[in-house]
Amino acid sequence: MKVYHSLADFNTLDCAVATTGTFDGVHLGHKKILGQLVQTAHKVGGESVLLTFSPHPRLVLQPDVELKLLTSLEEKIGLLEQTGLDHLIIHPFTKEFSRTPSLEFVREILVNQIGVKQLVIGYDHHFGRNREGSFDHLKEFGPIYGFEVEEIPALDIDAVNISSTKIRAALTEGNVELAATYLGHPYIIGGEVIKGDQIGRTIGFPTANLDINFQHKLIPADGVYAGYVRLNGKHHKAMANIGRRPTVGSTRRSVEIHLLDFDGDLYGQHLHFAVGHRLRDVLNFNGLDALKVQLALDKEDALSKLA
Repeated sequence: MKVYHSLADFNTLDCAVATTGTFDGVHLGHKKILGQLVQTAHKVGGESVLLTFSPHPRLVLQPDVELKLLTSLEEKIGLLEQTGLDHLIIHPFTKEFSRTPSLEFVREILVNQIGVKQLVIGYDHHFGRNREGSFDHLKEFGPIYGFEVEEIPALDIDAVNISSTKIRAALTEGNVELAATYLGHPYIIGGEVIKGDQIGRTIGFPTANLDINFQHKLIPADGVYAGYVRLNGKHHKAMANIGRRPTVGSTRRSVEIHLLDFDGDLYGQHLHFAVGHRLRDVLNFNGLDALKVQLALDKEDALSKLA
Protein backbone atom coordinates (compact mmCIF):
# COMPACT_ATOMS: atom_id res chain seq x y z
CA MET A 1 0.00 0.00 0.00
CA LYS A 2 1.39 3.37 -1.05
CA VAL A 3 0.64 6.28 1.31
CA TYR A 4 0.32 9.92 0.21
CA HIS A 5 -0.09 12.81 2.65
CA SER A 6 -1.77 15.14 0.16
CA LEU A 7 -3.73 14.94 -3.07
CA ALA A 8 -0.92 16.94 -4.64
CA ASP A 9 1.46 14.00 -4.05
CA PHE A 10 -0.78 11.58 -5.95
CA ASN A 11 -0.36 10.85 -9.65
CA THR A 12 -3.62 10.40 -11.54
CA LEU A 13 -4.40 6.76 -12.36
CA ASP A 14 -5.76 5.35 -15.60
CA CYS A 15 -8.37 3.30 -13.74
CA ALA A 16 -8.93 4.19 -10.09
CA VAL A 17 -11.55 2.35 -8.06
CA ALA A 18 -12.06 4.61 -5.07
CA THR A 19 -13.93 5.34 -1.89
CA THR A 20 -13.72 8.17 0.60
CA GLY A 21 -14.41 8.68 4.31
CA THR A 22 -12.80 8.98 7.73
CA PHE A 23 -12.65 5.22 8.54
CA ASP A 24 -11.86 5.79 12.23
CA GLY A 25 -11.18 2.43 13.85
CA VAL A 26 -11.27 0.52 10.53
CA HIS A 27 -14.10 -1.60 11.94
CA LEU A 28 -16.04 -4.45 10.32
CA GLY A 29 -18.41 -2.04 8.54
CA HIS A 30 -15.42 -0.25 7.02
CA LYS A 31 -13.83 -3.56 6.07
CA LYS A 32 -17.02 -4.52 4.24
CA ILE A 33 -16.66 -1.43 2.03
CA LEU A 34 -12.89 -1.84 1.58
CA GLY A 35 -13.22 -5.53 0.77
CA GLN A 36 -15.71 -4.70 -1.99
CA LEU A 37 -13.42 -1.89 -3.18
CA VAL A 38 -10.41 -4.19 -3.54
CA GLN A 39 -12.51 -6.94 -5.14
CA THR A 40 -13.99 -4.52 -7.69
CA ALA A 41 -10.54 -3.12 -8.55
CA HIS A 42 -9.26 -6.64 -9.26
CA LYS A 43 -12.34 -7.42 -11.35
CA VAL A 44 -12.01 -4.37 -13.63
CA GLY A 45 -8.20 -4.36 -13.75
CA GLY A 46 -7.92 -1.10 -11.80
CA GLU A 47 -6.20 0.09 -8.64
CA SER A 48 -7.96 0.60 -5.30
CA VAL A 49 -7.78 4.03 -3.67
CA LEU A 50 -9.02 5.34 -0.31
CA LEU A 51 -9.21 9.11 0.13
CA THR A 52 -9.33 9.98 3.82
CA PHE A 53 -8.54 13.05 5.86
CA SER A 54 -6.42 14.30 8.75
CA PRO A 55 -7.28 15.73 11.17
CA HIS A 56 -10.72 14.16 11.58
CA PRO A 57 -13.25 16.59 10.00
CA ARG A 58 -15.25 16.92 13.24
CA LEU A 59 -12.14 18.14 15.07
CA VAL A 60 -11.95 21.00 12.55
CA LEU A 61 -15.65 21.78 12.13
CA GLN A 62 -16.71 21.22 15.77
CA PRO A 63 -13.66 22.17 17.85
CA ASP A 64 -15.76 22.81 20.96
CA VAL A 65 -17.18 19.28 20.96
CA GLU A 66 -14.89 16.77 22.64
CA LEU A 67 -14.31 13.85 20.29
CA LYS A 68 -12.29 10.78 21.20
CA LEU A 69 -11.04 8.72 18.27
CA LEU A 70 -10.43 5.00 17.97
CA THR A 71 -7.23 5.31 15.97
CA SER A 72 -4.34 7.69 15.67
CA LEU A 73 -3.20 8.31 12.10
CA GLU A 74 -0.33 5.83 12.54
CA GLU A 75 -2.69 3.16 13.88
CA LYS A 76 -5.18 3.74 11.07
CA ILE A 77 -2.47 3.35 8.43
CA GLY A 78 -1.34 0.10 10.06
CA LEU A 79 -4.88 -1.32 10.00
CA LEU A 80 -5.54 -0.19 6.44
CA GLU A 81 -2.35 -1.90 5.27
CA GLN A 82 -3.99 -5.21 6.13
CA THR A 83 -6.97 -4.65 3.81
CA GLY A 84 -5.18 -5.06 0.47
CA LEU A 85 -5.55 -1.42 -0.56
CA ASP A 86 -3.24 -0.19 -3.33
CA HIS A 87 -3.26 3.53 -2.48
CA LEU A 88 -4.08 5.57 0.64
CA ILE A 89 -4.40 9.34 0.27
CA ILE A 90 -4.48 11.27 3.56
CA HIS A 91 -5.44 14.81 2.61
CA PRO A 92 -5.17 17.69 5.13
CA PHE A 93 -8.67 18.67 6.22
CA THR A 94 -9.25 22.40 6.71
CA LYS A 95 -12.27 24.67 6.96
CA GLU A 96 -11.45 25.93 3.47
CA PHE A 97 -11.43 22.38 2.10
CA SER A 98 -14.77 21.70 3.83
CA ARG A 99 -16.36 24.41 1.66
CA THR A 100 -15.63 22.49 -1.57
CA PRO A 101 -18.95 22.13 -3.47
CA SER A 102 -19.98 18.53 -4.19
CA LEU A 103 -19.73 19.00 -7.98
CA GLU A 104 -16.20 20.40 -7.67
CA PHE A 105 -15.25 17.56 -5.29
CA VAL A 106 -16.36 15.00 -7.87
CA ARG A 107 -15.01 16.69 -10.99
CA GLU A 108 -11.71 18.14 -9.75
CA ILE A 109 -10.71 15.70 -7.01
CA LEU A 110 -12.25 12.31 -7.77
CA VAL A 111 -12.12 12.46 -11.57
CA ASN A 112 -9.30 14.84 -12.54
CA GLN A 113 -6.87 14.26 -9.65
CA ILE A 114 -7.49 10.62 -8.73
CA GLY A 115 -8.73 9.26 -12.06
CA VAL A 116 -11.85 7.55 -10.74
CA LYS A 117 -13.56 5.12 -13.09
CA GLN A 118 -15.59 3.44 -10.36
CA LEU A 119 -16.75 4.59 -6.91
CA VAL A 120 -17.60 2.16 -4.11
CA ILE A 121 -19.47 3.81 -1.24
CA GLY A 122 -21.47 2.86 1.83
CA TYR A 123 -25.17 3.63 1.82
CA ASP A 124 -26.23 7.08 3.03
CA HIS A 125 -22.82 8.46 2.03
CA HIS A 126 -22.54 12.27 1.86
CA PHE A 127 -19.73 14.52 0.70
CA GLY A 128 -18.85 18.09 -0.24
CA ARG A 129 -19.87 21.37 1.35
CA ASN A 130 -22.47 20.88 4.11
CA ARG A 131 -22.59 17.19 3.12
CA GLU A 132 -24.73 18.26 0.15
CA GLY A 133 -23.54 15.45 -2.15
CA SER A 134 -25.35 12.09 -2.05
CA PHE A 135 -25.60 8.79 -3.90
CA ASP A 136 -28.22 10.34 -6.21
CA HIS A 137 -25.78 13.12 -7.12
CA LEU A 138 -23.08 10.57 -7.89
CA LYS A 139 -25.45 8.59 -10.12
CA GLU A 140 -26.20 11.86 -11.94
CA PHE A 141 -22.53 12.88 -12.28
CA GLY A 142 -21.29 9.42 -13.32
CA PRO A 143 -22.38 9.42 -16.99
CA ILE A 144 -21.19 13.00 -17.38
CA TYR A 145 -17.68 12.42 -16.04
CA GLY A 146 -17.20 8.80 -17.06
CA PHE A 147 -17.41 6.76 -13.87
CA GLU A 148 -19.72 4.16 -12.36
CA VAL A 149 -21.03 4.10 -8.78
CA GLU A 150 -21.43 0.99 -6.65
CA GLU A 151 -23.30 1.43 -3.37
CA ILE A 152 -22.93 -1.14 -0.59
CA PRO A 153 -26.59 -1.92 0.22
CA ALA A 154 -27.99 -0.88 3.60
CA LEU A 155 -28.81 -4.53 4.25
CA ASP A 156 -25.14 -5.53 3.94
CA ILE A 157 -23.89 -2.80 6.27
CA ASP A 158 -26.74 -3.24 8.77
CA ALA A 159 -26.04 -6.97 8.86
CA VAL A 160 -22.86 -6.30 10.82
CA ASN A 161 -24.71 -3.65 12.86
CA ILE A 162 -21.62 -1.60 13.62
CA SER A 163 -20.79 2.05 14.13
CA SER A 164 -17.86 3.93 15.61
CA THR A 165 -20.30 5.36 18.17
CA LYS A 166 -21.16 1.86 19.45
CA ILE A 167 -17.47 0.97 19.70
CA ARG A 168 -16.68 4.15 21.64
CA ALA A 169 -19.55 3.40 24.04
CA ALA A 170 -18.28 -0.15 24.64
CA LEU A 171 -14.74 1.04 25.35
CA THR A 172 -15.95 3.80 27.67
CA GLU A 173 -17.68 1.08 29.70
CA GLY A 174 -14.57 -1.13 29.63
CA ASN A 175 -16.27 -3.75 27.48
CA VAL A 176 -13.22 -4.41 25.30
CA GLU A 177 -14.49 -7.83 24.21
CA LEU A 178 -17.59 -6.27 22.64
CA ALA A 179 -15.47 -3.53 21.04
CA ALA A 180 -13.20 -6.20 19.53
CA THR A 181 -16.26 -7.99 18.13
CA TYR A 182 -17.37 -4.79 16.39
CA LEU A 183 -13.86 -3.92 15.21
CA GLY A 184 -12.93 -7.36 13.99
CA HIS A 185 -9.67 -7.03 15.92
CA PRO A 186 -8.62 -6.13 19.48
CA TYR A 187 -8.56 -2.44 20.35
CA ILE A 188 -5.04 -1.04 20.10
CA ILE A 189 -3.30 1.48 22.36
CA GLY A 190 0.13 2.66 21.24
CA GLY A 191 2.82 4.86 22.72
CA GLU A 192 6.47 5.30 23.56
CA VAL A 193 7.79 3.75 26.77
CA ILE A 194 8.88 6.47 29.21
CA LYS A 195 10.18 6.38 32.77
CA GLY A 196 7.53 6.12 35.44
CA ASP A 197 7.71 5.81 39.23
CA GLN A 198 9.44 2.41 38.91
CA ILE A 199 7.40 1.03 41.80
CA GLY A 200 6.40 -2.09 39.89
CA ARG A 201 9.93 -3.45 39.68
CA THR A 202 10.27 -3.32 43.49
CA ILE A 203 7.45 -5.88 43.83
CA GLY A 204 8.42 -8.09 40.90
CA PHE A 205 6.07 -6.58 38.31
CA PRO A 206 8.06 -4.06 36.23
CA THR A 207 5.84 -2.03 33.95
CA ALA A 208 6.28 -0.10 30.72
CA ASN A 209 4.69 3.31 31.14
CA LEU A 210 3.20 4.40 27.79
CA ASP A 211 3.28 7.99 26.62
CA ILE A 212 0.06 8.30 24.58
CA ASN A 213 1.03 11.28 22.43
CA PHE A 214 -2.27 11.38 20.47
CA GLN A 215 -4.42 13.63 22.62
CA HIS A 216 -7.71 12.55 21.02
CA LYS A 217 -7.14 8.81 21.59
CA LEU A 218 -9.98 7.05 23.41
CA ILE A 219 -8.58 5.17 26.39
CA PRO A 220 -10.85 2.40 27.76
CA ALA A 221 -12.40 2.67 31.22
CA ASP A 222 -10.09 2.34 34.22
CA GLY A 223 -9.27 -1.27 34.95
CA VAL A 224 -6.78 -4.12 34.67
CA TYR A 225 -6.67 -5.78 31.26
CA ALA A 226 -5.00 -8.71 29.51
CA GLY A 227 -3.78 -8.62 25.94
CA TYR A 228 -0.79 -8.75 23.65
CA VAL A 229 2.11 -6.41 22.96
CA ARG A 230 3.81 -6.28 19.59
CA LEU A 231 7.56 -5.83 20.04
CA ASN A 232 10.20 -6.23 17.35
CA GLY A 233 7.83 -8.21 15.18
CA LYS A 234 6.81 -10.62 17.96
CA HIS A 235 3.69 -10.80 20.12
CA HIS A 236 4.07 -11.06 23.89
CA LYS A 237 1.37 -11.82 26.45
CA ALA A 238 0.81 -8.87 28.76
CA MET A 239 -1.45 -7.27 31.33
CA ALA A 240 -2.00 -3.58 31.84
CA ASN A 241 -3.29 -1.15 34.42
CA ILE A 242 -5.28 1.58 32.72
CA GLY A 243 -6.24 4.58 34.80
CA ARG A 244 -5.36 5.79 38.26
CA ARG A 245 -3.18 3.97 40.80
CA PRO A 246 -4.75 4.71 44.19
CA THR A 247 -2.54 2.27 46.14
CA VAL A 248 0.55 4.40 45.39
CA GLY A 249 -1.32 7.70 45.66
CA SER A 250 -1.45 8.50 41.93
CA THR A 251 -4.59 10.21 40.66
CA ARG A 252 -3.30 10.70 37.10
CA ARG A 253 -4.60 8.36 34.40
CA SER A 254 -1.86 6.29 32.84
CA VAL A 255 -1.32 3.11 30.83
CA GLU A 256 1.23 0.76 32.41
CA ILE A 257 1.96 -2.60 30.81
CA HIS A 258 3.64 -5.66 32.31
CA LEU A 259 4.89 -8.19 29.76
CA LEU A 260 4.37 -11.72 31.03
CA ASP A 261 7.01 -13.42 28.91
CA PHE A 262 9.71 -10.77 28.42
CA ASP A 263 12.47 -9.34 30.59
CA GLY A 264 14.52 -6.44 29.29
CA ASP A 265 14.85 -2.69 28.86
CA LEU A 266 11.93 -1.15 26.97
CA TYR A 267 12.66 2.57 27.42
CA GLY A 268 12.30 4.46 24.14
CA GLN A 269 10.51 1.56 22.43
CA HIS A 270 7.16 2.18 20.76
CA LEU A 271 4.70 -0.46 21.94
CA HIS A 272 1.23 -1.39 20.71
CA PHE A 273 -1.00 -3.04 23.30
CA ALA A 274 -3.88 -5.05 21.82
CA VAL A 275 -6.49 -5.04 24.60
CA GLY A 276 -8.12 -8.47 24.76
CA HIS A 277 -9.88 -8.96 28.11
CA ARG A 278 -10.90 -6.93 31.14
CA LEU A 279 -9.74 -8.63 34.35
CA ARG A 280 -11.05 -6.34 37.10
CA ASP A 281 -11.63 -2.80 38.30
CA VAL A 282 -8.83 -0.62 39.65
CA LEU A 283 -8.76 -1.20 43.42
CA ASN A 284 -7.16 0.58 46.38
CA PHE A 285 -5.04 -1.94 48.32
CA ASN A 286 -3.73 -1.67 51.86
CA GLY A 287 -0.07 -1.37 50.88
CA LEU A 288 2.28 -2.84 48.28
CA ASP A 289 2.27 -6.35 49.74
CA ALA A 290 -1.46 -6.68 49.19
CA LEU A 291 -1.05 -5.24 45.69
CA LYS A 292 1.68 -7.79 44.93
CA VAL A 293 -0.60 -10.67 45.97
CA GLN A 294 -3.38 -9.35 43.72
CA LEU A 295 -1.02 -8.87 40.77
CA ALA A 296 0.03 -12.52 41.05
CA LEU A 297 -3.65 -13.49 40.86
CA ASP A 298 -4.12 -11.12 37.91
CA LYS A 299 -1.20 -12.79 36.13
CA GLU A 300 -2.80 -16.22 36.54
CA ASP A 301 -6.10 -14.85 35.26
CA ALA A 302 -4.41 -13.15 32.29
CA LEU A 303 -2.49 -16.27 31.29
CA SER A 304 -5.69 -18.31 31.51
CA LYS A 305 -7.66 -15.89 29.30
CA LEU A 306 -4.80 -15.60 26.80
CA ALA A 307 -4.15 -19.35 26.65
